[in-house]
Amino acid sequence: MLAFSGLVAGSFALGGQIAAEVDPAAFNAIRFSISTGVVAGLVIARGRLPAGSFVAPWRYLVLGALYAAYFVAMFEGLKTAPPVSSAAVFTLTPVMSAVFGWLMMRQVTTPRIALALTVGAAGALWVIFRADIDALMAFEIGRGETIFFFGCIAHAAYTPAVRWLNRGEPVLVFTLGTLLASTTILAIWGLPGLIDFDWTGARPLVWITIGYTAVMATALTVLLVQFATLRLPSSKVMAYTYLVPSWVALWQIGLGEGTPPALVLAGVALTIIALLMLLRD
Repeated sequence: MLAFSGLVAGSFALGGQIAAEVDPAAFNAIRFSISTGVVAGLVIARGRLPAGSFVAPWRYLVLGALYAAYFVAMFEGLKTAPPVSSAAVFTLTPVMSAVFGWLMMRQVTTPRIALALTVGAAGALWVIFRADIDALMAFEIGRGETIFFFGCIAHAAYTPAVRWLNRGEPVLVFTLGTLLASTTILAIWGLPGLIDFDWTGARPLVWITIGYTAVMATALTVLLVQFATLRLPSSKVMAYTYLVPSWVALWQIGLGEGTPPALVLAGVALTIIALLMLLRD
């Protein structure tokens, strides 16, 4: 999960550099096509495609639509929101996921986990408002953060919906169905952008970001989460989400974009405290 959080952070840092150049739906249609091919190859290599895996395909369309909405909102938001702020918005997902978990599965959150989620959310809000008390009191949220917040609602609903809609299919097979649905939705949604964009003239960083997000931040993270969820309590798996803003700050330093303001880093520190609270047995 430590590797997972670092790889996910890379998609914020790299995506922030090319978000304004490519239509988000078209970008994700290409990225998901590659991811689907990678996961399909893994399923074929393992030789496991149980009969009835694609019964009730509407389930995959629901999950695929939620997943697609999240990623399109992410790259649309990154056009105007700094990557660290977007990553902070992402750390609100566990709080919203807990709400959807109760609505769909009647999952109850313990008081300690609720406290940790509250601390993490406070740190996230501090980063989102860029450590500006006046902006926080006025609740002035940037356009990019607002767009991505709605995407995070879709992601928060996606997490419990996977368990709610799964009928015993293996994780990889279920993931393949979801990715196929997402790719189809994004291809239709992003068709104008796919046609209009000059793919041959795109700078190398666009293709590097597509390759990275497709293989490292999608296909590989699916395997990492699958491995972790079989060995860790769900609260610990969820906890590593709070490391993403810290990783993004490191990614940005590595990419030569400088260090976020010190006051903003105080909010990042709160998300790390939330992580430590959730990791405790």
